[in-house]
Amino acid sequence: MSKLRASHVRRSSATVITTQERQRPRVAFYSHDTMGMGHLRRNLLIASAMTRSSVSAEALIISGASETAWFSQQASMDCVTLPALHKDTCGQYKSRSFDWSLERILAFRSRIIAATIECFQPDVFVVDKVPRGIGNELDAALSALRQNSDAHCVLGLRDVLDDPQTVQREWKASASDDAIARYFDEVWIYGDPLVYDSIAEYGFSSEVADKTHYTGYLDQTARANRKHQTDHSVDADNKQPLALCVVGGGQDGYTLASAFIQDGVPEGWKGVVITGPCMPPVERKRLNSLAECHPEIHVIDQLVETDDWLSQATRVVAMGGYNTVTAILSFGKPALIVPRIEPRQEQWIRAERLQSLGWTSVVSPSDLKPGVIRAWLENDHVPAPDKSQINLDGLLKICGRLESVVQMNGKCGEGV
Repeated sequence: MSKLRASHVRRSSATVITTQERQRPRVAFYSHDTMGMGHLRRNLLIASAMTRSSVSAEALIISGASETAWFSQQASMDCVTLPALHKDTCGQYKSRSFDWSLERILAFRSRIIAATIECFQPDVFVVDKVPRGIGNELDAALSALRQNSDAHCVLGLRDVLDDPQTVQREWKASASDDAIARYFDEVWIYGDPLVYDSIAEYGFSSEVADKTHYTGYLDQTARANRKHQTDHSVDADNKQPLALCVVGGGQDGYTLASAFIQDGVPEGWKGVVITGPCMPPVERKRLNSLAECHPEIHVIDQLVETDDWLSQATRVVAMGGYNTVTAILSFGKPALIVPRIEPRQEQWIRAERLQSLGWTSVVSPSDLKPGVIRAWLENDHVPAPDKSQINLDGLLKICGRLESVVQMNGKCGEGV
């Protein structure tokens, strides 16, 4: 494991961090962030757990999502926001705001990332999903860390990336195995091999497999237990059953959200649809128009903490992203998953595995006919997660890994 230095000054051309400033270990997160909010929210949850752990880490999020500042404020931490990228339905990247080539926007982002890492001087650097970053934009920062510091570098992966053939092809094309061997000390998989054995499914090399640890799923109740200031508070005193529809970031969630509204909810229930910040404005407007004919259903079309609502839901209708599904498992909610199937198979694979374990219900988008959602809501006998069978210790294990680095290799955190 790498050495966390608390007893001397580390110098760079940008900053000098004194011994007094080096009382707490510093953890930087690079958040893969081109489609939806899942990557950002997952990293913020992990970072928040680290700041509250016994070592009281200082955490910084580096992300290209424009919503980073809002979510970071909710988590009481700081962030650096990169110029944003956009991924289209074919999986191609481009600048979200500038009329620039992909090469130019990636070079811009790469320089910002490298400068941020140089100034922040992390003791631990957690990279989300893509070992070299989007378009290899992390190469400069990772190389500098290996040459000029002894930071502990971690690659963090969700439980399912895509189908095995696609992952193996993409990892080979991007020389990911070589990058992990050269730059990373550990690989953390935020999941349980009982659900999906990523090492076996993706054929990790022996060198990568030896560095890999399954953490268990990340308990989302840790996020909902914090107090949030939102314009739409959850009415915990209302005893009406609540049917909640969530569509992740929302960029491709209109079909599911509109089907939920048009089906309506059972008599005596109330319904809530959270559109997500990435849903196009014209589609949000259409959903609000549809809901006018269903006064029992309310559309929330602004940023809110979804887990606050999910914790109060009676049943959940959702797409199959990692954070949403893990929240469903964490709160033990009966859920109907209608997963995204393009451009990646990730959500479909995860949903099928969970259905096979008897924890969720699943409907393919092609089978989402009128009445399907209403029939599921009215069915008294639907599967629900059995929390006694689910490994939700991910945050505890991750903080334990951090504490081991600190205790074995330095004195950061002592007396904090």
